[in-house]
Order: sequence, then structure tokens, then C-alpha cells
Amino acid sequence: MAEIYYDDDADLSIIQGKKVAIIGYGSQGHAHALNLRDSGVDVVVGLREGSSSAEKAAEQGLAVKSIAQAVSEADVVMILTPDQVQRTVYAEEIAPNLKDEAALFFAHGFNIRFGYIEPTDSHDICMVAPKGPGHTVRRQYEEGRGVPAIVAVENDASGQAWDLALSYAKAMGATRAGVVKTTFTEETETDLFGEQTVLCGGVSQLIQYGFETLIEAGYQPEIAYFEVCHELKLIVDLINEGGLTKQRWSCSDTAEYGDYVSGPRVITPEVKENMKAVLADIQDGSFAKRFIDDQEAGAPEFLKLRKQGESHPIEKTGHELRKSFGWTDRDSDYTDGSAAR
Repeated sequence: MAEIYYDDDADLSIIQGKKVAIIGYGSQGHAHALNLRDSGVDVVVGLREGSSSAEKAAEQGLAVKSIAQAVSEADVVMILTPDQVQRTVYAEEIAPNLKDEAALFFAHGFNIRFGYIEPTDSHDICMVAPKGPGHTVRRQYEEGRGVPAIVAVENDASGQAWDLALSYAKAMGATRAGVVKTTFTEETETDLFGEQTVLCGGVSQLIQYGFETLIEAGYQPEIAYFEVCHELKLIVDLINEGGLTKQRWSCSDTAEYGDYVSGPRVITPEVKENMKAVLADIQDGSFAKRFIDDQEAGAPEFLKLRKQGESHPIEKTGHELRKSFGWTDRDSDYTDGSAAR
């Protein structure tokens, strides 16, 4: 069984006695900074000169400094910039200014696992990774709840790294829900695998193929969109609440029977073999190298694939339907041109 920690297992005063620098103020950065601040932690946000996020952080009453200055003053540095830029930010602005015994925190193990960042042994290397988007992490905290997180320690230089990581998690509100002990390797490899084979890559491809199959058979695009895309949220919510069993219990007998007899016809054993190949590429670093090499070349493959995905017919159909029905959510519809990436 996994080790799970809750509020009573963590001492909030540990992180309250530290000065924490949050590097980056995006989806996760704003949630970390604000939740820590509201938990009584001394927080500073470190941003590059000219960052568009500086004004947003300042409006929330947060201290904003250059990355170098924020790091030089901090006892704990949480790096929340995108994976592909972390090693450059670390080499140029964090490492030269880092206190000898300052702790380095991450919310994803990518750069540590694949060796793109290699801190000296004098630093605690910890991970606190909330299992939810930043706006949800913040909203749940404000409502007195918390989003579960996973915690890991790669290097325990101080002998107290685990206590520090749990204290940070408590300040985030994560121990209200529960935090699971893991390792940098396990988090990184399973996170990439889940994204690529199921949550993002797998689901996206399944939706597109389903849409194409119905359109090619002569069905209306709008009906196809409802059946293979829009209703997916209803199913995922049920799975989230009670697993596959609740999802199957909640749908019709017809749907449940179709699940059993047709699911294995679509997702065949060959799919599992393909998943194993994807996992192998993650484990041996092939995927990480392909991603970083492409990013350093200006992301030609990434941008080409993004453009292909955005041009799929289901995207136009979905955009028009969402607009027609006036669906609203807490987040902007990034396909309507009103919100930047």
C-alpha cells in the first residue's frame, strides 16, 4: 500500500520558518504562491525582467523580484517554469545565486530524472506535485479543502527533507486531502506515460477516430461531437467519483453491455503492446531527448503537430456548438480567440 500523509502528519511551522521563492507565476505558480502566503509563509515570486506575470502577482500583494534576487534570499526555491526552459533558468539564474544549503523543490521530476538539472549534494531535492490544475488547487484551498498531491525526496542533505516537503504540502492545502509518497523516477515516468497513452494522447486520438468514423458513415458532425466528445466529461466525472464500477452502474444496461463486448474490440491487446513501447521510450530517455531537442531547435515538430491537431474537423464543429449553446465554464474557451495561449 502507498504511504499517505494528512494534516496531522505535517508540521506547518517548518515551512513558516523559511523564506520561499516561487520561480514562475503561471497556472501552478500562482496557486503555490498564494496558498503558501495565506498559510503564513514568507513568499517571494521570482520572474524574468519584463515578465507579463509580474503585474498579476503584484496585484495579489505578492513581493516580486528578479529570479536571481529571489533565489539569493530564499531558503526554499520552488521551480515552476515549463520543463523545457527549467535547465536554462537553473544554470543561468538559479545555480549561481542559490544558498549552499537551500532546498530545491519541483512539481514534476522531468529535469531531475533525465539529468538536465544536476544540483550539488548540499541541497535537499524535493517534490510536491498537486494532482490538479493550478486554478483548482487555489479554489479548493480557498474553500477550505485541498487537492491531493504526491511528494518525493531525491536528496536528503539536511536529514529533514521529508519533514520540509510535508510542511510545504500542508501549506498548499494538499494534506487536507492526502499526499502520497513516491519517487522522482516513479512520478516522472508514470506522469509522462499517463499523459501520452491515456489522458492526452490516447483520449485525443480515440475522440478523433470516433468522430471520423461517424462522419465517414454519413452522420451529422454535431451529433458525432455530442456522442464522442461532449459526453465524455459525464463519464469521466463518474469514474472520478467511484471508479469504472460506478460509471458502469450509472449508465444504461445497453451501454454497460456494449462496454464489455465492444471495448476490447477497439482497444485490442496490440494497444497494450504499443503502450509498453511508449513506456520504454520514456524510461530510456528517448522521449525526453526528442522533446528537448525539438524545443531547442525552435519546436518545429511540436508546432507542426499542434497545427495539425487544431485543424481537425472536430475542432471547428466543437467551437460552433459551444458558441451556439452558450455553454460557459470557469475557464475561457481558448478556441474563440479571446484568450492567448
